Amino acid sequence: MVAVEAGADAVGFVFYEQSPRNVTVETARRICEKLTEKVEKVGIFVNEAPARVSAIADEVGLTAVQFHGDEHQNPEMFAIDHKSFYCIPADRVATNGREKGKAFGSFMVLPKNLAGVILDSGSTQRRGGTGKTFDWTELKPYASLTRTLYPLVVAGGLTSENVSEAMEVLRPWGVDVVSGVESAPGKKDPEKVRAFVRAVREMDRKAG
Repeated sequence: MVAVEAGADAVGFVFYEQSPRNVTVETARRICEKLTEKVEKVGIFVNEAPARVSAIADEVGLTAVQFHGDEHQNPEMFAIDHKSFYCIPADRVATNGREKGKAFGSFMVLPKNLAGVILDSGSTQRRGGTGKTFDWTELKPYASLTRTLYPLVVAGGLTSENVSEAMEVLRPWGVDVVSGVESAPGKKDPEKVRAFVRAVREMDRKAG
């Protein structure tokens, strides 16, 4: 509710048991019941079966889902009746990008109907982000290409102090914050949440 009152466009619910932010279906449902229709309610999943993703989304009242695993290897994952975002680890992009042409190969396996692509600091070893930033300048060409194909969301170590720079360099459609507005894993700090949203809105204002 703090995030919504601060002006956030979306709130996320992590359905990944290995995450310290993992939430139960019942808790997420109770929260979503209190949110207005204009707020996106996003579920975060890692290598879950399509049927389970759909069932949780329907029961909770999600309006979108984020995939943070190897879902690109299973096209059926993106056939669910909810808008889908797919997360691509920045370290994979950077490593492949140093070998000419490979940085852009990952787009070949993504469906055209994605609601957006998330560029995050997570890796195949650590799903869903590391709480650290990645080299925004190095991945600027990748971000530019992404924007021609999908809405781009940037995540990974963002805070109220650095989100303006990230937005200026990568020009994303959206930004996603987790640890940067927490006092401890899974515990949001209201003042950090408000400061983050203010910083984003200020950049929106400058961009016109």
